[in-house]
Amino acid sequence: MASVTARATLDDLYAVEGKAELIGGRIVRQKASGHLPSIVAGNLFLHARLHTKSIKRGQAHAGGVGYAVPELPSGRESFSPDASCYFGPLPAKCMRFIEGAPDFAAEVRSENDYAPAAELEIAAKRDDYFQAGTQVVWDVDPVAETVTCYRASDPSNPVVFRRGDIADAEPAVPGWRIAVDEIFAE
Repeated sequence: MASVTARATLDDLYAVEGKAELIGGRIVRQKASGHLPSIVAGNLFLHARLHTKSIKRGQAHAGGVGYAVPELPSGRESFSPDASCYFGPLPAKCMRFIEGAPDFAAEVRSENDYAPAAELEIAAKRDDYFQAGTQVVWDVDPVAETVTCYRASDPSNPVVFRRGDIADAEPAVPGWRIAVDEIFAE
């Protein structure tokens, strides 16, 4: 006799300690990242936060914030990017997830994000972001020291920023520019 597992909900996700996402009715825990990915994500958040404060618009978020979205065809109901910016209305209860997709999401690769299966997962998550309404997704690679910028308007033609370049997240984060060297500064 097969056992039926109850479908997890966003309320169940709230009860999970640590970073996790809700996909296909399952809570998918995310591994802790190492030193370098954490530094890179922190640099992204810091610079994005300074920008949103300077323009007095939007909110930058560090890793761990949850974005709740209507269930996508993949089954995904939430995101928890490593760094993000959001320009929509904030939740009435500020301790809850943000309702809607981030305008900008940065996913920083960790040690286990370089195998062929991981590449497929990264691409699928990027597709989910775009289906949910995210305008720009960065695939940040601390090993190669590159930022691959995917835009919802042309997801098949990413722009790769390298050391010495100035990266942008237009149109998601208007006016924000960051030196790639700053992203990877330890």
